[in-house]
Amino acid sequence: MSVYNLLRDGSVHVVYGSNRYNVKVTPELSFSQTFAEDAYEVKTLHDQTKMFLGTSVTKANPADFNFQVALTQEKDESIVKSLLTDYDTSNGEQLLKKFDLYFVSEESTFKIEDCVITSGDFIMERTKPLTLSVSGQGRKLERVGDADYSLPGSLQSASSTRTPVKALLDVEVGGSDVTNLVSTTLSVQNNIDWTPYETLHESLSVTNASNAMYPSTYSLKDRVVSGNIVQYTGNNNSTTAQSFNTNTSVAVKTINQSSTFFNANLSGCMFTKRLNVAEVFTQTFDYRLVTSPANLGTIITY
Repeated sequence: MSVYNLLRDGSVHVVYGSNRYNVKVTPELSFSQTFAEDAYEVKTLHDQTKMFLGTSVTKANPADFNFQVALTQEKDESIVKSLLTDYDTSNGEQLLKKFDLYFVSEESTFKIEDCVITSGDFIMERTKPLTLSVSGQGRKLERVGDADYSLPGSLQSASSTRTPVKALLDVEVGGSDVTNLVSTTLSVQNNIDWTPYETLHESLSVTNASNAMYPSTYSLKDRVVSGNIVQYTGNNNSTTAQSFNTNTSVAVKTINQSSTFFNANLSGCMFTKRLNVAEVFTQTFDYRLVTSPANLGTIITY
């Protein structure tokens, strides 16, 4: 009987350095990689019947992946937040932390090597669990074995329980509480450029996916931390509609059991504030961090 790869029966493992983490993800998981085709004309002056283009496939685009984790009280998902926010300075440069990603199903084990997280969205909605949704890219996706493939790294211990945390929001702008709060978002964007591995000599020897040319490494161009804050418009805040500030602080917190659980303490932000006209009027702060903290992981914590 045929054995298929089912998403619900799979497990996700992050291997960073010599450690391996079994990350509990939601069903919002996907990964893929495409090859780049170069099409060319084969019709010539002497042979006008060749109407279809020829093809050459020698290189691959970066592999893409995305998944989502719940930020639980036990904080077993800290590695995902760290890979999103923290620098790797081991080579004297400010680079993102690279890792390998494995997906193990009942039939196969797939690996994406040299991954980096390019974006992360902290999802904070009333009455719903606090989650982190990340997307990223890697150098190469391949099937490395069946379900019994021996994963590398030392498996890190995990808590016996997983307790989701509902997002009880506490938001401040310029040190003052945002009243009539509706919702808030926070995103981290890591903008990278992959360095393609392409040489004429290597391209001539490509015969299949095993010896195709894959991206070699990446450079970090810039980073963006941004989001928005939505509040109802009432008699206590209507005078501040349609305003802006180019240097202020934004603090986004979630409270759990009377203590701060998640905290993004962003000093040196800009915001523009706009009025939203609907059945109930609201105002939205669109904010962005404009300073350059030495370590983003120390100002976005949980």
